[in-house]
Amino acid sequence: MIKCNLSRIMGEKKLKISDVSRDTGINRGTLTRLYQETAERIDLDVMDQLCDYLKCEVGTLFERIE
Repeated sequence: MIKCNLSRIMGEKKLKISDVSRDTGINRGTLTRLYQETAERIDLDVMDQLCDYLKCEVGTLFERIE
């Protein structure tokens, strides 16, 4: 199972979904699905934008849990 740590990272940085959406241009629905961990897929472009914006690596944003 892949876990998305977006909600934790955003909480630490005191960011709102609307802020991230506005600043990155990523669709709010996409961010909400990632935040709530209901997303079934993610585009590499979105992943790259999030890592740039949050100043983190892919391994920080996503982790694999057995």
